[in-house]
Amino acid sequence: MEITGTIQKIFDQKQITDTFSKRDMVLVTDDDYPQTLLVEFPKDKGDKLNFHKEGDRVTVRINLRGREWTSPKGEVRYFTSISGWRIDKVEEQPSSFDQDPSGVDLPF
Repeated sequence: MEITGTIQKIFDQKQITDTFSKRDMVLVTDDDYPQTLLVEFPKDKGDKLNFHKEGDRVTVRINLRGREWTSPKGEVRYFTSISGWRIDKVEEQPSSFDQDPSGVDLPF
């Protein structure tokens, strides 16, 4: 699954446990009704964000993760997370001012 949007915020890497770390990013989607999504990049996948900055338009390959958790009081709760595993910058198309009517790039 993939989502495309603009990076609003990139957070620092966080060590969650001795064996698990993650780096979060906030992405605003390009949809008709834009969504603000928190995407986590687990473990070494967080390094992929080093090549991007806030304001970049990107496509992120994701997995949806869900789990059930029971509190010490016996209350059952459900959690969903968006886990990113690949991120690519979206190359902007040249504007129509950079092409002649035949669609060929002009030499300037």
